[in-house]
Amino acid sequence: MITPVLLCGGAGTRLWPLSRKSYPKQFAALLGEDSLFQDAARRFDAPGFAPPLVVTNAEFRFIVTEQLAAAGIDPGAVLIEPQGRNTAPAVLAAALWLARTDPEALMLVAPSDHAIPDAAAFRDAVATGAAAARQGRLVTFGIAPDSPETGYGWLELDDAPDAAPGARDLVRFVEKPDAKTAQIMLEQGRFLWNAGIFLFSARAILEAFDRHAPDLVAPVREALDQARADLGFLRLAAGPWAGLPEISVDYAVMERAGNLSVVPFAAGWSDLGDWHAVWAEMAPDAAGVATGGNALALNCRDTLLRSEAEGLQLVGIGLDGVVAVAMPDAVLVAGAGHAQAVKPAVAALQAQGAAQAEAFPRDHRPWGWFDTLVQGDRFKVKRIVVKPGGVLSLQSHMHRSEHWVVVEGTAKVTVGDEVRLLGENQSLYVPLGARHRLENPGKLPMVLIEVLTGSYLGEDDIVRYEDLYARD
Repeated sequence: MITPVLLCGGAGTRLWPLSRKSYPKQFAALLGEDSLFQDAARRFDAPGFAPPLVVTNAEFRFIVTEQLAAAGIDPGAVLIEPQGRNTAPAVLAAALWLARTDPEALMLVAPSDHAIPDAAAFRDAVATGAAAARQGRLVTFGIAPDSPETGYGWLELDDAPDAAPGARDLVRFVEKPDAKTAQIMLEQGRFLWNAGIFLFSARAILEAFDRHAPDLVAPVREALDQARADLGFLRLAAGPWAGLPEISVDYAVMERAGNLSVVPFAAGWSDLGDWHAVWAEMAPDAAGVATGGNALALNCRDTLLRSEAEGLQLVGIGLDGVVAVAMPDAVLVAGAGHAQAVKPAVAALQAQGAAQAEAFPRDHRPWGWFDTLVQGDRFKVKRIVVKPGGVLSLQSHMHRSEHWVVVEGTAKVTVGDEVRLLGENQSLYVPLGARHRLENPGKLPMVLIEVLTGSYLGEDDIVRYEDLYARD
């Protein structure tokens, strides 16, 4: 059995405004009804694969389990990183975890935000690499290039990828090249893109860490030894983890190892690293136009239009080479050739203190989600959706009172010592300072409109007394 190790702790900004620190692209439905994370989990929900081992952070832990449950997949384990330290510590922690029960276990390390349309073909490639991995090789997967891409690292083989079957010896890693070098490598025909997907046994990768990155081993092992179970998750200890450097597994181990093999893959892959890549995966029409959501393109060419806002219609007329993405709180409009400039644009927003730089308009919580409909001086109106069985914490506020109106489902509400049920069109007032709780005892989502009034309406004005989800 091969254990997929799904890495989903990243918070990329290159697909802003859809992808943000609080809700990054792996959890978004970019190319269909399922999220990229769900697609990744389903890709390996097949014979020969064990339940996935997920490595994420505390902010995303409930999103991970909720999306896996919606996909009908039970994880083998969910490891919680105290802080993001890039991929090397995450991979090392997963290897140490698997080695506790089976040092020879094969682990397939895969980012959870890539697009691989032909899942069966990729599973065949994994099966090809498994033979080499069982012999102690560190296997990477190389993508057949179709352009002189400067945004990826490259892999050099000793001959053309189709010169021999099976896994091939890797000559060297090539850092992200300039345009001239990329064109030369494309023409030479023995180079592949580095997909950042790896297959090896737990024993082989641990030996590689011992040899090439020994300083990482002791603190990660200590963080795992001191880990504590928390609501089905395994929280790695924060103390040992805090001193780890931010380093990728490529730099820490793979580029230094000598026992490397490559499996060429030519059936389609994208890391969806910018909006141009998303446009390409959305199968644009004959005019090069791709649309998503409530978007309409008239007389446009080579253009991407997406409306991710409920009830917001996006219309493009006579556009050529434009990316336009509309969210409820932010709109991106860019020339298609400037897709890589989104990341510095987000940095500029952060410098200005704009909340939209990091905060997603829909705030996902373990019990459901809420979004803000309107806000002004001393008031805010929110829509709150509580999933069946969801329970908000028993809490109070220092600066605000709340008015609740149930619009769908049934709410079980606690205010002080009083507990009651509210049906549709019924309302309740929560005074300033009162201890209160909201629950959904039904089998359907409960939707409530909340009106907050007071001198301060920030989400940090909360005192928790009891919480089903063990939040601070």
